[in-house]
Amino acid sequence: MKINADYSRKVDKVGKEEDEGGSQMKRVMIRQMMLVAFLLVCGHAVAQTDPLPSWNDGAAKMAIVEFVKTTTEKSSPKFVPPEARIAVFDQDGTLWVEYPMYSQVVYCLDRVPAVVKAKPDLAQVDPFKTVLSGNREAMAKFTMPQWEMILAATLTGMTVDEFTAEAKKWLESAKDPRWKRSYTELTYLPMQEVLKYFRANGYKTYIVTGGGQDFVRLYSDKVYGIPPEQVVGSAGGTKFGYDKSGKPRLIKEPELLLRNDSTGKPEGIHLMIGRRPYAAFGNSIGDKQMLEYTQAGDGARLMMLVHHDDDKREYAYGPKSKVGTFTDALMGEAKKKNWTVISMKDDWKQIFAFDK
Repeated sequence: MKINADYSRKVDKVGKEEDEGGSQMKRVMIRQMMLVAFLLVCGHAVAQTDPLPSWNDGAAKMAIVEFVKTTTEKSSPKFVPPEARIAVFDQDGTLWVEYPMYSQVVYCLDRVPAVVKAKPDLAQVDPFKTVLSGNREAMAKFTMPQWEMILAATLTGMTVDEFTAEAKKWLESAKDPRWKRSYTELTYLPMQEVLKYFRANGYKTYIVTGGGQDFVRLYSDKVYGIPPEQVVGSAGGTKFGYDKSGKPRLIKEPELLLRNDSTGKPEGIHLMIGRRPYAAFGNSIGDKQMLEYTQAGDGARLMMLVHHDDDKREYAYGPKSKVGTFTDALMGEAKKKNWTVISMKDDWKQIFAFDK
């Protein structure tokens, strides 16, 4: 019996040691798993702290981050109260593709056949005759009065509701000839990040565009997260009246109330917003006065210009382009006044959300 008892104690001891060893191993494995999970969470958190992941590190990205930090930290001497935080953005060439032809101009050209069908006499009259021919080279030589004739014929003489229905239908079906995607998909991912970053820090973001105000308002909320009332654009007149059933309506008139380009941009900002912006983003000579007006205010100000210098991923154009003209004089002024020039080629890791 003594032998059996000793043997039992030895067996119990070995079993206990094995149990303790197994428990220790389990504890080690659990700690390792917890460490891995912690590192993954930390890595994810670090990745999330970058508000501009589509931007390369550099002066442009740093300028945006430093400006937002400087104007939103209460301890900063350049703190901007929430109600005064206004940031304005040109649209064409700044938020989305404008080259080789503005999307709204493409819409107007696509509308010409319907206009001519309603008014057959226009078929033999230029510029409508040239548009119907499909000769893009000839269209590129149109004078400003000719373009105004096309815009007046395709954007006025209808109710606001009729225009809305026609333009929305076009936006849903029209495709850019290069990327074969809808025009509303051709927004710049880095600029979308800037819009979200500013709003996350209490800024109101406005589109201030030379394009038609009614046209841009149709998609601004869905595409940019900017509601229609925060779009300032070139505006035509409307006339109130009643249809045959007595229902109130607004008719779009061939009258230009605001040409929201160049000097018209600061004028439009004052008229529609009523506050001087603290940040302004543009891409051409048409944005020059908007940036000057922004810089003229007190405190921290951010003025930025998008430079189209990437002929592979987008386009490269500048001084000689009729679309989005970026003159040498504008570049010189940017350097002189410490405006930040954003290089598409160097500052943006990715241009479109659909890029791989």
